[in-house]
Amino acid sequence: MKEQIDSVLQKARQMLGAAQTMQDLEQVRVQLLGKKGELTGILKQLGKLSAEERPKMGQLANEVRGQIEAHIQEKTRELQEAALACRLQEETLDITMPAVRQPAGSLHPLSIVLNDMIDIFKSMGFDVVDGPEVETDYYNFEALNVPADHPARDMQDTFYLGDNLLLRTQTSAAQIRTMESRRPPIRMICPGRVYRADEVDATHSPVFHQVEGLVVDKGITMCDLKGTLEQFAREIYGKDAKIKFRPSFFPFTEPSVEVDVSCPKCGGAGHTAAGDCSVCKGSGWIEILGAGMVHPRVLSGCGIDPQVYSGFAFGIGLDRLTITKYKISDIRLIFENDLRFLEQF
Repeated sequence: MKEQIDSVLQKARQMLGAAQTMQDLEQVRVQLLGKKGELTGILKQLGKLSAEERPKMGQLANEVRGQIEAHIQEKTRELQEAALACRLQEETLDITMPAVRQPAGSLHPLSIVLNDMIDIFKSMGFDVVDGPEVETDYYNFEALNVPADHPARDMQDTFYLGDNLLLRTQTSAAQIRTMESRRPPIRMICPGRVYRADEVDATHSPVFHQVEGLVVDKGITMCDLKGTLEQFAREIYGKDAKIKFRPSFFPFTEPSVEVDVSCPKCGGAGHTAAGDCSVCKGSGWIEILGAGMVHPRVLSGCGIDPQVYSGFAFGIGLDRLTITKYKISDIRLIFENDLRFLEQF
């Protein structure tokens, strides 16, 4: 029996050495240690031995079983490590290869210029406020010194929504709401969309963007307005930018001015090496906004004494500012969402 047990151990070593898969190991275990395995069959014969031999053979058989099980465990570990190494080899990634760059979005040119403007005016102490796009006739016209029979209403083709309601034609309505809710000193800007019944062409759109500005305090003069707008122009167009005031008319400011900035393309010369400047049309200047001193009637209508306080206001066309800053030839490009255009920013 001892020779049979030793033979089983030798056979186990040979079979385990030849095993290549986990299935081979299971076959070895079943053939040698299973219920009908060779070692199990030998153990069933222990009852035929004498009382002196039975304990010795039983101990030897158990030792052999333990060795075979240990060999199976060791072989199992080897096969698992080999399988893992093979899998890692097959799934290896070369991390030194360039990654595939995913396309990322970017800010719209209007948003870029608006963010720059907000930063500029915040640095000068202005607050950013908001106002409703659906306004009443009072805030959009009457409180701004534009009564129902005023000829200035003919300058703005308005979208009316019903009795006393309309889509705002200017962000100036936020002036009134701000002066009603705050006491001077006031420094604010209000960016937002405005609406007018304009025909769509290269320079006009029924929906466009304005940034309204307002300052009210004691002793405010036109010099303060000019200094503020000069600083703004230099920040937007460069340190060499210059501005000039031209007399104009707005019902809610007196005196009123149109503000031009020196052309960023030709530097104010009006021409380039190729001829007349295509941006300023040879004038050397580009109109960018309207401004003026707040009309005393507007101040008093908001409960502010015009004998004590004065102020200035300005309205910047964000769309025009954007197309002049980036030399965009057609305003419709801003609204058409053509990726070939937007990806340039």
